[in-house]
Amino acid sequence: MVRIRQTAIVGTAALAVLAAGIAPASAAGTTIRSADDAPYSGNVQASLVGDATVSTSIGSGSCSQSTMTGSINSDGTGLSISSADFSSCTGTASVTITAQALPWTGGNVTYDPDHTDGRDATVTIANFNVKAVVNLFGGITCVFGGNLTANGYNPGNPVTNSDQAEVGVSGATVNKQSGSSFLCPSTATVTATYELKGETTAGSGTYDQTLHVTE
Repeated sequence: MVRIRQTAIVGTAALAVLAAGIAPASAAGTTIRSADDAPYSGNVQASLVGDATVSTSIGSGSCSQSTMTGSINSDGTGLSISSADFSSCTGTASVTITAQALPWTGGNVTYDPDHTDGRDATVTIANFNVKAVVNLFGGITCVFGGNLTANGYNPGNPVTNSDQAEVGVSGATVNKQSGSSFLCPSTATVTATYELKGETTAGSGTYDQTLHVTE
């Protein structure tokens, strides 16, 4: 049972990781900006900070490395994830996590003028889909997907105390998708944090631009 436990866990961990890069319908006035306050449209990279942890009815687990790349418009719309990878996932057996159905499109960032729970924006990952295969009993496959809502934090926000923009998913629920083994749980709870950067030189592939969101 412990083995089955880690199967679903790590599979969902991937989702957690993914959760850190996109957001719901953009509110009027939302603007993504670079360090010099100019509106920013272009490529972005999200890097996992710490671990992505996942809890299910049969256990919990984590992944410690994940990177996603994509693009976004300066008004917070059109956030698309074109690549995503996950590694260093813990478990009682070897696990392979693979992003499915890329690109994930339809996400965006919405400025939160009320700063609910200290956040600066809401972030949603739309249409993500991740498969985890655990090397047990010939291979157990768990697929999780759907939409996740996260909190966005500007650099210097006291909640994160980070000098970069961050996106945090806390206790979000993801659902099992078709193609999963009957051994996989129907839902899982995800917690993860990503650091988000843009490019100083467009198209360079070097993500060194600090970003923030304003009204």
